[in-house]
Amino acid sequence: MSSFKIFFFAALLTAVFSFSTADFISDVDIAWGDGRGKIHNNGQLLTLSLDKSSGSGFQSKNEYLFGKLDLQIKLVSGNSAGIVTTFKLQSEGSTWDEILFEFLGNSSGDPYTLHTNVYTQGKGYKEQQFNLWFDPSADYHTYSIIWNPQRIILTVDGTPIREFKNSESLGVLFPSSKPMRMYVELWNGEDWATRGGLVKTDWSGAPFTASFMNIKIDGCVHINGGSSCSTTEPSSSWYTQQIDAESHARLEWAQKNYMIYNYCTDAKKFPQGIPPECATSA
Repeated sequence: MSSFKIFFFAALLTAVFSFSTADFISDVDIAWGDGRGKIHNNGQLLTLSLDKSSGSGFQSKNEYLFGKLDLQIKLVSGNSAGIVTTFKLQSEGSTWDEILFEFLGNSSGDPYTLHTNVYTQGKGYKEQQFNLWFDPSADYHTYSIIWNPQRIILTVDGTPIREFKNSESLGVLFPSSKPMRMYVELWNGEDWATRGGLVKTDWSGAPFTASFMNIKIDGCVHINGGSSCSTTEPSSSWYTQQIDAESHARLEWAQKNYMIYNYCTDAKKFPQGIPPECATSA
């Protein structure tokens, strides 16, 4: 192989396989909010605000086909009933794929609800919900999405709370072919978010602000309709990451003590029997 071809191939891999740390200026765009989303401290801090007129949001500059995303989040404090903070990967189109963290606000003194879901081809119904073992509005905590061809793992401060395995052999849809972009949003969900919409947003506390730090995106950038990572395994641990024995014990601890809803045990939603992936995915 000529030196030019070697250089070109190396440059292509570098372009497609991307790793970035803690720089909102380089990694994201403020997507909406008319000035309510702001980047501070030379890209080290980003804040989103919500008032009665509008919320705000930002999104990654790139789309990814598999990757690991870490984001430190400090949620709205005090009475945050009706307020929703979303951290997700999502593809475009009416039959979208999506991997979702969603933080549902609380009345003062009540815990936040962490809502998770996985959509494939526009179909979800795979909800798991948690109350966390700390106050997520008191300080920053790290929330991570690990998405590889074998599984999706969601972690909080390094503790796995959910694993969704690729069970396509059982006829279960798995997001593996559509590139997804990261979206983070702060918005008003008072019609449904708190006790099914019974508790409305108290606008006397507005504007509400959520803060974000230390973004890290280690993933396969989707460029011009293709990504080498879909066929060539990158040299990164997340691409083959699994739940080992120690992590599985932590996963069981989190689910036993802090899970408040699991679609796999919802007989009313699935009267014909639980979905087949529930036998293989936590």
